[in-house]
Amino acid sequence: MQNNSNSLPELNLRVIALGLLLSVIMGSANVYLGLKAGMTVSASIPAAVVGMLALKYFSRMNGTSTSILEANQIQTAASAGESLAAGIIFTMPALILIGVWQSFDIFLTTAIAFTGGLLGILFMIPMRQVFILKNEDKLPYPEGLACASVLEAGQEDSQSDSAASIIKGSLIGATFKGLISFFGILKGNLETAILISNRIFFFGADISPALLAVGFIVRLNVAVLIFIGGSIGWLIGIPFLGGGLEYASHPADGAWDIWSTKIRYIGVGTMVVGGITSIFKVRKGLIDAIKVLRKSQLISNQSDIPLEERNISARAINTFSLIAIFLVGGVYFYITNHLVIAAITTIIMIIMAFFFTAVASYIVGLVGNSNSPVSGMTITAVLFTGGLLYVFGFSGTEGMIATLGVAAIVCCAACTSGDVCNDLKTGQIVGASPYRQQIMQIAGIAVASVVMAPIMQLLHENTPGGIGGRELSAPQAGLFASLAKGFFGDGVLPWNMVLIGCGLGIIILFIDSILESRDNTFRLHLMPVAVGIYLPFGLSIPILIGGIMAHFILSKNKLRGDPENILRRGILMSSGLIAGESLMGILLALIAGAGIKNLNLNIDPSFVSGLTLIISIVTVYWVFIQAKPKSLNN
Repeated sequence: MQNNSNSLPELNLRVIALGLLLSVIMGSANVYLGLKAGMTVSASIPAAVVGMLALKYFSRMNGTSTSILEANQIQTAASAGESLAAGIIFTMPALILIGVWQSFDIFLTTAIAFTGGLLGILFMIPMRQVFILKNEDKLPYPEGLACASVLEAGQEDSQSDSAASIIKGSLIGATFKGLISFFGILKGNLETAILISNRIFFFGADISPALLAVGFIVRLNVAVLIFIGGSIGWLIGIPFLGGGLEYASHPADGAWDIWSTKIRYIGVGTMVVGGITSIFKVRKGLIDAIKVLRKSQLISNQSDIPLEERNISARAINTFSLIAIFLVGGVYFYITNHLVIAAITTIIMIIMAFFFTAVASYIVGLVGNSNSPVSGMTITAVLFTGGLLYVFGFSGTEGMIATLGVAAIVCCAACTSGDVCNDLKTGQIVGASPYRQQIMQIAGIAVASVVMAPIMQLLHENTPGGIGGRELSAPQAGLFASLAKGFFGDGVLPWNMVLIGCGLGIIILFIDSILESRDNTFRLHLMPVAVGIYLPFGLSIPILIGGIMAHFILSKNKLRGDPENILRRGILMSSGLIAGESLMGILLALIAGAGIKNLNLNIDPSFVSGLTLIISIVTVYWVFIQAKPKSLNN
C-alpha cells in the first residue's frame, strides 16, 4: 500500500553514508561474481534488509526514529553499484583480453562507468511517466514489488532472522573461499577426465557457495538451462570432436584445450542469435519507448508538483546529459586519437543508449531486473557499431577500441536504466520522492564507478590465470573481444564453430516457441543456454544444485503463500554467500598484492579431495535446511 506521507524522514546524512557504502560493497561483490560466473544478481532486497537493520541499530543508539523511505533510499543507492558493475565487467575486460591494455586504465574506466551510468539514469527519467505511471496493468515489476514487500514487512518485525540469514551466509561464503584459495585445505573444483577410443569424457564441478547461491536466486528453470548449455558443450561437444589421443597422458587438459579453442565459440554463435532475437522480441516495448518523446512532458517548474510525483527538473536533465555526452566524446577522442571516429561513435552511442534504455526499462517492468537481456543488447551494439565502422573503412586497434567503447557506455546505460526503473517502481509503492531517488542513483553510480577499475585490476593481477582464466572466465567480455578481433584484428574466429552455434540457437528458439505456444511453465530461453556453453562446465553444477534447492522448497510450501516470501530466507542467505565469497576473494587478492600469496600446508591431495567432497555435501544440506521458511523447520 502506498505511503503518501511527506513528513517521514527520507534523505539525510546517515542514509547517504549507508547507501554509498553499500553501493561500493555490492558493486565490488558483483564485479567478482560477474567475472566468475558471467552473471550478476540484484542487490535491492539484501540492501533493503541491511539498510533496515542498520537504521534500527542507529535508532536504538541515539533514540531517533526511522522510516521505510530511508531504507528505500539506501537500497536505491546500493543497487546502483550492483547495476553499474554488470555494465562494466561485461565490456571493459575485453580490452585486456584483446591486448590493447596490459592493465586497466583507471581514469578511462571510471569515466566510462560514470558517464554510461549517468546517461542511463537521465535518459530513463522522461520515460517514468509511460513505463511506471501509465502501464501498471501491463508491467508488473516483479522485483520492484518484491523489494517493496520486504520494506513494508521490515516495519513490522525485528528482522533478527533476516540478519542471521545474511550473516550465516556471509561467514560460510568467506570461509570456503579462504580455505580454498589461501589455506589450500579444500579444492576449488573436483574434476576428472577419461579417454575412450579417441574421445575425451570430462566430469567436474566447482566448489563455490556463491554459485550455489546464484542457482537458488535464479531458480530451477534458468539453472537447468545453464546446465543444458554446459552439457551440450562438455558432455556432447568435446567427445564428438574427438582428437583425444594427443592428450592421452592428460585428458583433462585436452578437454580444456578443446573447449577454449572450439567449443566456446559455439557459445559465441548461440549468444549472437540470442542477442538479435532478444531485441526483436521486445519490439512492442520499443514502440512504446519511441512514443515517450511525445507523451512524456517534463515540467521545468517542479515546485507545484507533490514530492511523490516530482522528478529532477528538465533543465538539470538536459544540462547533465550534455555534459555526459561531451565527456563521452572526449573519452572516445582520447582513446582513438581520431576526431572522425570519436564523432561517429559518439553519435552511435547517443542513439543506441537511448534505444536500449527504453528497451531495458520495459523489460525490467515485464520480467524483472535479473532477467533483462543486457548481454543481448550489448552484442547488438557491438555488431552494429563494428559493422558500421568497418563499412566506413576503419580497422585495427582504433576500430576495436571504438567498438568496445560504444558497447561499454551502452551496456552501463542499459543496466543502470533498468535498475532505476525498478527502484522508482518500488519508491512509487512505498510513497518515496522520485527526484530524491534519482539523486541517490546518481550518487551511487558516482561512488561505485571509482572502485570498478581498482577491483578488476586487483583481481586480474592476483587471481591464478587472471581475467579470462579458469577462475575468472569473464564470458561476455571474452565474447566481445572475439567479435572485435573478428571485425578489426588479426584474430581468426573458428567460423565453423560460430555457425554451428548460430544453427543451434535457431533450433533452441524453435523448441522454445513450441513450449510457449503450449503455455508450458518450463521455457528454453536461449541466452542462459548460450552462457552455459561458453562457461566452464564446473560452474553449472553448483548453479543447478542451487536451483533444485529452491524448487524443492517452493514445491513443499507452494500452498502457504507468495513464492517470494517463501524463498525470502533462502534469498537472503544466498546474498550472504555471494557477498562473503566475493569480498573474501577481493581481500585475498589484496593480500596477494602485498606479497602473501597463500599458505602451503602440504596436505596430501587425495585427502584434500575427499575432505572437499564431504564438506561440500554437508554444506549443501545445511544451506538447504537453513533456507527453508521457519514453518518448515519446526
